[in-house]
Amino acid sequence: MRVLAGRAGTPSTRSEHTFTGEVWADAVMTDRPGVKINSVIFTPCARTYWHFHEHGQILQVFRGRGYVTGEDGTTREITQGDTVWIEAGEHHWHGGGEDSLMGHTAISLGETTWLDEVTEDEYARAAAAVRHG
Repeated sequence: MRVLAGRAGTPSTRSEHTFTGEVWADAVMTDRPGVKINSVIFTPCARTYWHFHEHGQILQVFRGRGYVTGEDGTTREITQGDTVWIEAGEHHWHGGGEDSLMGHTAISLGETTWLDEVTEDEYARAAAAVRHG
């Protein structure tokens, strides 16, 4: 058994290479093969690039409101208290709402493969889909 200490003074890092907008991450667990856990804060409209995970991903939203979009184009709004399961190999992106921060704990299983940047048009379509239900 192991208890992972909280932040313990470790500085947050700004995520830039596979994210659009201002995104901050705190590594929670990175030393277990095949499992990475990060606490991530997205400012409004900030988002990941398209990507997928070898064995899937779990997102647990702890603050605000944001979006998750799958490869079929379906966008879901996610809010504080929601848990999202993303299937192994499913292409997707996630990020902050148009007018809200979004914080989640991301549990990534296996390797992550990063793809293309989510365009402004793709983001706008996702936000519109949520607004119009």
